[in-house]
Amino acid sequence: MLPRVFALERLWRENEDTFTLELAAADGGEVPAFRPGQFNMIYHFGVGEVPISISGDPAERGRLLHTIRAVGAVTRGLCTLKKGDPLGLRGPFGSAWPVAEAEGHDVVLVAGGIGLAPLRPTIYHLLAQRQRYGRIVILYGARSQSDLLYPKELESWRGRFDVDLQVTVDHGTEGWYGHVGVVTQLIRRVSFDPAQTVAMTCGPEVMMRFAVRALEERGVGRDHVWVSLERNMKCAIGFCGHCQFGPTFICRDGAVYPLPRVDHLLELREV
Repeated sequence: MLPRVFALERLWRENEDTFTLELAAADGGEVPAFRPGQFNMIYHFGVGEVPISISGDPAERGRLLHTIRAVGAVTRGLCTLKKGDPLGLRGPFGSAWPVAEAEGHDVVLVAGGIGLAPLRPTIYHLLAQRQRYGRIVILYGARSQSDLLYPKELESWRGRFDVDLQVTVDHGTEGWYGHVGVVTQLIRRVSFDPAQTVAMTCGPEVMMRFAVRALEERGVGRDHVWVSLERNMKCAIGFCGHCQFGPTFICRDGAVYPLPRVDHLLELREV
């Protein structure tokens, strides 16, 4: 698949090392339809290509949002772009969060750090189709208050009577009056029906391991838990083999998986 040319519409910082790109098709056409949890390959001309989860509303067809942490040459280069600068884009690729399978169930989302970005399209979908779901619980943790993503949206979600949003930070600072501790501690504090719950978790893999344990302790079945794995993806079509683990290619078969398929992979470090 050849990259399609997009242009940068806006760029804004979410926190010290994380920013969001708003992209529009350079030809003025609609952006590709995507499902919550899918990703695009973003090509910074002359620098390189990186896989980035789509963080915007799947119902929005005029623009694409990608929230990116600047950790390498390509992502650091992306954060220096100006309005109108061109980018190449391939996608969307990958599997999706099980929003259809979750209909009629309570939904628990557990996000750590930038893991909220791949889950945000799911939140948009759940709220747009609110009548299709039971209790919606969003648990989000970051290192500190200054590291929290999307603070305005967090306040908006917190203000809804039909959503239970719980936010925690690892390290409390002056002015923070919320919970202090790891996000997995919140799983024991919130109300949901374990027998009728679909859980989705995204973030550092050590966090997801403990989230899975806490969900199991609450009685959520393993076949109702979904995780997102991050590995060294390069081609996005299962050809190059960089992200292969056993019979699965993370780029092609993931990055979202039902837990029983990949529970052993949560114990493996990227090579």
